[in-house]
Amino acid sequence: MRGGRVVRLRQGDYARETRYDEDPFARAMAFADAGARWLHLVDLDAARIGGYTLLPLLARIVADGRLQVQTGGGVRTRQDVARMRDAGAARVVVGSLAVEEPACVGEWLAEFGADAITIALDVRLDDQGRWRPAVRGWTADAAQGLDACVDDFIARGLRHLLCTDIARDGMLSGPNTALYAELRARAPGVALQASGGVRDLADLRAARAAGCAGAVLGRALLEGRLDLAQALAC
Repeated sequence: MRGGRVVRLRQGDYARETRYDEDPFARAMAFADAGARWLHLVDLDAARIGGYTLLPLLARIVADGRLQVQTGGGVRTRQDVARMRDAGAARVVVGSLAVEEPACVGEWLAEFGADAITIALDVRLDDQGRWRPAVRGWTADAAQGLDACVDDFIARGLRHLLCTDIARDGMLSGPNTALYAELRARAPGVALQASGGVRDLADLRAARAAGCAGAVLGRALLEGRLDLAQALAC
């Protein structure tokens, strides 16, 4: 979501935006009609500047009763997490703050429960070929590498990890299965979510074979390239 509309960015670039439905609730209900049980909902405006704005939409979607919602964007404080949970979020996605203040987010994992928090590490390769998480709506790179971040949160009780290869996000180029296989080996007890590049059923099967517990579907669904009912059956 950006500016009240359903959008997709390419490689995390806010200047490369494609707009879709003007009615996000109707789109969510269409997903539910097709059999979806989970919705991944992101406030892209808040991801850059903080201040999650989707509470009314979140509450309305949850009130329908068919979708559990994993949602994030701009989560900066414990109060943000509490408000989103109170509005019905099944899982709150924490990205930038997890990288910048892991001890704080570790306290949230303990307080709200590991099933209530999804740590999102959105990564890209640096000049030395090392994976580094991006922060603040993907506008800056963290000093700490991906492996160190993952190890830190495993020690803090991490259960759900969403990892996006930014170079593949919104590009329909296939998921980075090599990256996910490495993460699976490093964190065998964590439910890993693939994000970025999924375009067809073969990609979903490849993500599952790499050890992913789930995959975020965006552009492929919004543009009708992938049938949701078939994806769920897969």
